[in-house]
Amino acid sequence: MPPLSAAQAAQLAAGALRDTLRVTQHVPAEHRLLAFEGELSGWLPAGWRSCRQPDGGLDRRLAAAFLAAGPGPALLVGMDTPQLRGEQLTAFDTEQYDACLGMSSDGGYWTIGLSDPRLAPSAILGVAMSTAHTGADQLCRLHGLGLRVQILDELRDVDTIEDAAEVAALIPESAFAAAFALARSQDSMAGALG
Repeated sequence: MPPLSAAQAAQLAAGALRDTLRVTQHVPAEHRLLAFEGELSGWLPAGWRSCRQPDGGLDRRLAAAFLAAGPGPALLVGMDTPQLRGEQLTAFDTEQYDACLGMSSDGGYWTIGLSDPRLAPSAILGVAMSTAHTGADQLCRLHGLGLRVQILDELRDVDTIEDAAEVAALIPESAFAAAFALARSQDSMAGALG
C-alpha cells in the first residue's frame, strides 16, 4: 500500500486484524476460526482456533475456511474492514436466508455467510476475486444456486492509502487508527499525505 513501507503496512494490517478480532470476540458464536497465512506466534485470543490457508487463489482459501469451520452456519469476515461493528456480524438471519453478502464500496465484498458451509465449493470456487465486479459475480453465483441471499451493510475496505485514511477517521480509538497515525507521522509519509 504505497507510500507505506513494508513494515508500516504490516503494522497497519496487524492493527486491522486486532480490531477485527476484538469486534468478533464479542459476538455470540459457537466457535471462532482464524484462517491465516503465515505464523501466529501464539497470540491468538482465547476461544479461537486457527487453520492455515491453502495455496491458491482467494476463492480457494475462502472455500477451505468454510469447510474448516465445521457444521452449522458460518460467516467469513475479511480483516480489511476494521471499522465493522458487532451488529453487522449478527445480522445474518439463517432462518430466512441461505447466504449473506456484505458488499464493499470497491465492488468486492467484506463478508460472506452460508447457512451450510458444505455449499462453499459450489458457491465460491471459480468466482474471480479482487475485481471491480467480484461482489456482483458472487451474488450471481449464490442466486444461480437457488440460495436466498441477505444483503448486509456496504463497507469501505482498505486497499489504498486513501482508504486507510478514511477508515482510520471512522474509528479513531482503534489499533488500526493508531498504526495509521504512527505511519503518517514517519518521514516516508510526510510528503504523501500533506
